[in-house]
Amino acid sequence: MRLKLNTKIILGFSLALSVLLLTSLGAYKSIQQLSFYTQQVQHTNQVLQHTSDLRMRIRDAQVAVRGYLLLGEPTYLLAYRDGFQRATIDLDSLQQAVRDNPEQQSRLDTLRRTISRERAFLDPWTSLPPSPSTARNLVEADRNNLNHLQELLARLRASEEALLRDRMRNQDLYRITSPAAIIAAAVLAVVIVLWLFVKILKELKANQVLQAELTRINEETARRIDVIEELAERVVQGDYTVKVKNEDQKDSLGNLATSLNRMTQTLEENFTALQNRNKELDQFAYVAAHDLKAPLRGVTTVVKWIEDELASELGQQMRQYLAMMKDRLNRLDDLINGLLAYARAGRDSQAQEQVSVEQLVHEVADMVVPAGFQVEQPDPLPTFLTDRLGLQQVFTNLMGNAVKYHHQPTGTITIGCRDVGRHYEFRVQDDGPGIAPEYHEKIFLIFQTLRDRHTAESTGIGLSIVKKIIDEQKGSIHVESAPGQGATFVFTWPK
Repeated sequence: MRLKLNTKIILGFSLALSVLLLTSLGAYKSIQQLSFYTQQVQHTNQVLQHTSDLRMRIRDAQVAVRGYLLLGEPTYLLAYRDGFQRATIDLDSLQQAVRDNPEQQSRLDTLRRTISRERAFLDPWTSLPPSPSTARNLVEADRNNLNHLQELLARLRASEEALLRDRMRNQDLYRITSPAAIIAAAVLAVVIVLWLFVKILKELKANQVLQAELTRINEETARRIDVIEELAERVVQGDYTVKVKNEDQKDSLGNLATSLNRMTQTLEENFTALQNRNKELDQFAYVAAHDLKAPLRGVTTVVKWIEDELASELGQQMRQYLAMMKDRLNRLDDLINGLLAYARAGRDSQAQEQVSVEQLVHEVADMVVPAGFQVEQPDPLPTFLTDRLGLQQVFTNLMGNAVKYHHQPTGTITIGCRDVGRHYEFRVQDDGPGIAPEYHEKIFLIFQTLRDRHTAESTGIGLSIVKKIIDEQKGSIHVESAPGQGATFVFTWPK
């Protein structure tokens, strides 16, 4: 599968960026390691320096005692004490420097004890009378201690020198690889960009050739489409004898031209049949709107005449029969009006307009909510572009039902709203008698009502119209209710 030029460019630059990022990360890691081993080398050199200083301090202290015994000069004793004090400081510095090396820590502990024994050994000699023989005796007596001290210091230094060699090898390795990684990253990025540039040039040249071919094809296609449009326009004007000529090419437009030629051959026959069907539909609409309602109005008028002209002759039973007849007639009229309203609901596309839902609710409340009811809006209601007539009809039916089916002459209707992403969720809540859960789905079916069917105002179509309008808007509606707890109709409406 061939990729588009834009896709290739994106993939190429993404690859170049990825390679550059990876090599840059490698270079950064290499620089970090170089810095780490440089610090380690410096640290090892410091340990070696402290070791040399410690060996020098002990040697100076021993030499100071010998100088005192040979020459009898008391200033040598000051140098002796200062040497051990400085040796203690160097020993503490070494202990802190190798705190992460248990092996060296053990050697330093042994060294500290050995230095303490050496000082304990030398202190009595500082109280003896100075003489060459005493100095010789000191040298002979201190030989083993000196050898042990030198051996400990040598092992300490050898261990650190081994660490230094290892760390310097790593330091040299990363000193070489860090610049190499950076150069490699730059070279790879340049190579990929150059390769991508060459590929783009080739694609552009191929696109130029393809563009020229497409221009020729488009011009030819436009000519053929003009011919087909001319045929369609003449068909619209009622000329079904036209034909598309010289369209024998085996492509989509050629097939379309052939189909159009066949279509024009059968249009005249089908058009006559269509006219007959349309007349039947018009006749049906006329019957539904006029022939059914005209006799209904006549029967209603006759009943009214009977009540007016024979009022004195009608008994109580007959008056009840006439009242029942008027209720049935009113119900039938409402059913016919409801059916027509249900059929029209959602069929006519309305222009979108900016709708303030808060203002719309106020207008609906003025029309359908009597003075004894209160309409509350605890949530801010939005303003958005939508079908005003459809939304108004939904609020009209829901708020009208809240009043119509309320069990008290007064009540409260609460209108809520919240944003649920691509829709607004509206809530129309009342404090009426409520609806049992088993009827929550039934009430949205046409002709389904919870009131007695003899009640003229309950046709069972209002909520069906609401659901149909909301379904046309790709929304949803459901009821939340229980007997005695009021009802809340929740519906979503697209933004």
